[in-house]
Amino acid sequence: MRTSFFLSGLFLAAAVSSVAAQAQQAPVVVDAGLQAAIAGAQRTPAFVARDGWRHPYETLSFFGIKPTQTVIELSPGGGWYTEILAPYLRERGQLILGGDDPESAQAYYQRSAARLKEKLAATPAVYDRVQLGVFNPAAGKLALAPAGSVDLVLTFRNIHNWVSLGEAPTAAVFKSVFDTLKPGGVFGVVDHRRPAAQAQDAKASSGYLHQAYVIRLAEQAGFKLAASSELNANAKDTADHEGGVWALPPTLGNKDKDRARYEAIGESDRMTLKFVKP
Repeated sequence: MRTSFFLSGLFLAAAVSSVAAQAQQAPVVVDAGLQAAIAGAQRTPAFVARDGWRHPYETLSFFGIKPTQTVIELSPGGGWYTEILAPYLRERGQLILGGDDPESAQAYYQRSAARLKEKLAATPAVYDRVQLGVFNPAAGKLALAPAGSVDLVLTFRNIHNWVSLGEAPTAAVFKSVFDTLKPGGVFGVVDHRRPAAQAQDAKASSGYLHQAYVIRLAEQAGFKLAASSELNANAKDTADHEGGVWALPPTLGNKDKDRARYEAIGESDRMTLKFVKP
């Protein structure tokens, strides 16, 4: 009997060892299309220079992007990620942009909307199939696609802007994203991370947010946290700068004041969170 148990243990150990060896030998799947989009000539050189801080290939891969997906990018700003997403999704997928509101009461958003529209129109070979919608949480303009029709929603460093509007508008954005996604769809979030030991400003006026707070907002909308990553972490960022996150590159909002110190820190410490709609 003891011999039988001993042999069974040997066979089990061998089986586990074999499975582990196969897992280690499993080939890494490379998304050549995504690599090509990141290396493409359509990208603005100043944007490319920030790849070392933003890790576009690793970040988008973490969120599980595929070239056949319908993807929404909320508040694309100057189009940093749009320059990658548009060519990547052009042939087999669909990119929908939640751009700034040209009818906004604020001139800043009017100008931003006009710049993005001009950018898309200037290079039809890259952007002709992009759907440009309006995303304005302050005015309740949130609907960008039919309910249950989208595979992936992405937002990069925007949640702090929603939080500045108050709890109700912020909750409405998360609910809208949840409703738009298919079951199993992903909400990919990157934002500036505030250390848990520092008090959270209710309006996120520094641009930083507690990671736990963002997770709670998503869970209240019905999402489940599937994974978190330190891809975009920066241990040098203390998140207590004069002028908030905008003191750091690339904004350098304090201009020459402590410029060398801020440049040595680099871009902000960022949470990277993958939420799934059950």
